[in-house]
Amino acid sequence: MLSNKLQAIVDRYDALAHSLTQPEILGDIKQLTALSKEQAGIEELAQAAKAYLQILEGIQENKALLEDKELGELAKEELKTLEEEKESLEERIKILLIPKDPNDNKNIYLELRAGTGGDEAGIFVGDLFRAYCRYADLKHWKVEIVSSSENSVGGYKEMIALIKGQGVYSRLKFEAGTHRVQRVPETESQGRIHTSAVTVAIMPEVDDVEVNINPSDLRIEVFRAGGHGGQCVNTTDSAVRITHVPTGISVSMQDEKSQHKNRDKALKILKARLYEKQIEEQQEANSASRKMQVGSGDRSERIRTYNYPQNRLSDHRINLTLYSLEELMLSGNLDPVIEPLIAHAQAQGLEQQGE
Repeated sequence: MLSNKLQAIVDRYDALAHSLTQPEILGDIKQLTALSKEQAGIEELAQAAKAYLQILEGIQENKALLEDKELGELAKEELKTLEEEKESLEERIKILLIPKDPNDNKNIYLELRAGTGGDEAGIFVGDLFRAYCRYADLKHWKVEIVSSSENSVGGYKEMIALIKGQGVYSRLKFEAGTHRVQRVPETESQGRIHTSAVTVAIMPEVDDVEVNINPSDLRIEVFRAGGHGGQCVNTTDSAVRITHVPTGISVSMQDEKSQHKNRDKALKILKARLYEKQIEEQQEANSASRKMQVGSGDRSERIRTYNYPQNRLSDHRINLTLYSLEELMLSGNLDPVIEPLIAHAQAQGLEQQGE
């Protein structure tokens, strides 16, 4: 059964490779993009499937040689090696066969907001954002700041950025939730440890076709931007607030001098938030999908604690504790946290497949 399933995947991959060389496909950008994405989505599985099917052939060939006087011993040794390779590859294929999140290859909007803790929470927004930026550099992703709101001590009330690159959502989707920090703030004169919180939202960037918004459901307001800015920013009604009336979701944007640019940015973020809401509602309605989540992704859920006095990072969803907090934050290499989260989700997916 497995070999038949894998052969079908290999056949589909080869068919896609052939289609992508045809003139009628090369001349149709929309179809070319769709087929290229499908091929990229199954490439790793197809290559593993080809290797697995070759191993099966090798096993059959060597079994046929076991009774041969001259080649029997060699076949026996080769068979042992092939059986080990087969077992190892089967485990990898089981993981690759887990249904993929359709958003895994999408770019994301990263939103960080200061929660409880006042100025210290705002400072940690900046620290956490810089760690994500360093991680993005390591992964060769591109980070674009969409909007930011500074506080009075050099931190941020809010930071919104667009992160572009291969597999961004797949690696950062489990960062959504409340991140708690415990440390002595720079503003603390008595040396007392404070506890603050930052909320993180990870929203996949979406195409227009994925979120259908009725223009009559939008309330668009323009106003004069506040805070730091140039001559045009603070003297014209360039800031924009867009509210989706049915859901009450609202986005304000004032970073650009142009009202048109602010409106465009605000609308893109609004679409991402509406899409995020759709995903949450689907997960709530589909318990099977819900089981594959490491956490709910709800911003109110405390997912992680950063304890600076003990140099300890703890992820509460998988009981992970690392005593290398400062190194992780400074280097930006978050894989020691992210890889276990992905592995945990895969294990849940395997468990679900077995039910």
